[in-house]
Amino acid sequence: MGVTAVIVQARMGSSRLPGKVLMELAGHTVLAHVLERCRAIEGVDVVCCATTTAGGDDPVADEATRCGVEVYRGSENNLLDRYHRAAVELGAEVVMRVTSDCPLIDPEVAAGVLRLRAAEGADYATNNMPPSWPHGLDCEAFTVQALVRAAERATKPEEREHVTPWLRSHPETRLANLAAPRGGLAGHRWTLDYPEDLRFFEALFRYLPPPPARPGMERILAVLEEHPEIAAINRMRGDAARHRLSPGCSGNRRPS
Repeated sequence: MGVTAVIVQARMGSSRLPGKVLMELAGHTVLAHVLERCRAIEGVDVVCCATTTAGGDDPVADEATRCGVEVYRGSENNLLDRYHRAAVELGAEVVMRVTSDCPLIDPEVAAGVLRLRAAEGADYATNNMPPSWPHGLDCEAFTVQALVRAAERATKPEEREHVTPWLRSHPETRLANLAAPRGGLAGHRWTLDYPEDLRFFEALFRYLPPPPARPGMERILAVLEEHPEIAAINRMRGDAARHRLSPGCSGNRRPS
C-alpha cells in the first residue's frame, strides 16, 4: 500500500484576518487544532503542513514543527505547485487536502472521504459537491497521479492559485462525493475567515472539552442546539457566502 498524506495549506497572510492560523483557541493555535485532528484520521500515514518560502511564514513552519508534523515550504501563490512538490517529497500515493482555517475538521468525516475514494477507485473525492456538511468540515482526497496531471496541464491562474479546480472540472477525472447523513447541515459555518468567526469559536470552545479531546460533529451540533446564540455570532457571514458561491465551490478559496 502506498503512502496516504494529509497536506494542510497554511500561511500568515490573510486579507480578512491576518495571522489567523496562529490565533489561540482553548490554549492551542488554530493550526495545532487542525494538525492534531488530521493526525487522527484513520488510514493516514503522514501529516504535512505546506507553507510558503516567505520569511513571514517562518512562525507557521515553526509551529508545525512543534506539533510534530512534516513541513514543506514552496510557492506563495502557485498553490497547485506547492501541493504537487510536497506530495512528491512525501512519496505520497494519495493526498488529502485540508485548509488551516478549519479547527473543527472531523477525523471521521475525513476518513469517510478517503474510504469512498478507495472504494470507488476515484481520482478525486470530496464532501462538498454539492455542499451538505457544515462549512469547515470540507476536505478533498485525490491520487497523486491525478495531482500530477493537474500540475502539468492546468494553465489558468485560478487553476494554479488553488489546488483542485482543474481536477473538479476536467471530464476525465473520476469523481466521488460523500453526502452528509441528513439535510440542514450546510448552513452551519465552522471556518475562520472573519473576526465574527473568531468570536464564534471562542464562544463555542467554552462548551467543548479541551484538547486532547476531539469532539466530533454531533457533539458540536448538540452544543449549538443548546446555545443557538453562538451560531448567531457569525451567521451573517455564512449567509453571504452561500449567496456568493455557486454549488460545489466551497472547496476553492484564496491561497493559504
